Amino acid sequence: MASGLSPEPKFSTGEASGPWRRPAVLVGLVGTGIQESRTPALHEREGAEQGLRYVYKLIDLEVLGLGADALPEILTAAQRFGFAGLNITHPCKQAVIPLLDELSPDAAALGAVNTVVLAGGRRIGHNTDWWGFAESFRRELPDVRRDRVVQFGAGGAGAAVAHALLTLGTGEVVIIDTDEARARELAAALCARFGKGRASSGTVPGEALVLADGMVNTTPLGMAKYPGMAIPAGLLRSDLWVADIVYFPLETELLRQARARGCRTMSGGGMAVFQAIGAFQHFTGLEANTERMLRHFSEM
Repeated sequence: MASGLSPEPKFSTGEASGPWRRPAVLVGLVGTGIQESRTPALHEREGAEQGLRYVYKLIDLEVLGLGADALPEILTAAQRFGFAGLNITHPCKQAVIPLLDELSPDAAALGAVNTVVLAGGRRIGHNTDWWGFAESFRRELPDVRRDRVVQFGAGGAGAAVAHALLTLGTGEVVIIDTDEARARELAAALCARFGKGRASSGTVPGEALVLADGMVNTTPLGMAKYPGMAIPAGLLRSDLWVADIVYFPLETELLRQARARGCRTMSGGGMAVFQAIGAFQHFTGLEANTERMLRHFSEM
């Protein structure tokens, strides 16, 4: 993750006196229904450990009564107020792209941004989601079969997770989304990058899961704001591993039902931490302490 990162910290303006004379970093998270996010505390605590006055603000569109169409105003305000950057989450990961000056290779390939660095009057989009999922998967489900994986969701997070799965050597990823055209488009983009037959779209969960080794939920279903599951519980079976990228709550209904049936599972907690590690580096130019951030997350 260090490649492409600025070697120097990017700090917002501001000085303090006495014992609080430390570099100041102001960042934020833009999304809908994010009041339970652990990201602010995760960033702020790591910043403090590294001697920074690190302030992380929630910009919850739901609380503000705004939609994704408010992104231009939000980005302009963040630049004017000296933000070092913004994390971007549902439903803005793709909507933010036309508003940026530059995209990292990963963000451009995925067509999704979860981290925007604001520096020198420019807006630079990055994607740390795919690496975050891949690192979490390597730690928690390193030995599972992944000849065929069914993924629910083809949005910005879905694009990142599917990319991660294929990077990890998954034979084929089957994409299912309520927007069938979006699922087809994502599958075609993945095949263009990874090779013919590496991705496809489906419409019937039961049929897709019959021959699957595992499944991943990349939809908002399971979040406190969006309760429920992407599939009926009856489709789960003990030889199917199940991953969810939702992390508030950490145990979603999907994971609870999967564990009850003997499935190996992976929550969204690891992805949340590792994507934050990548974002922290982009915002500050400093390398985050992986084990410390994982420990901080588990203590929340």
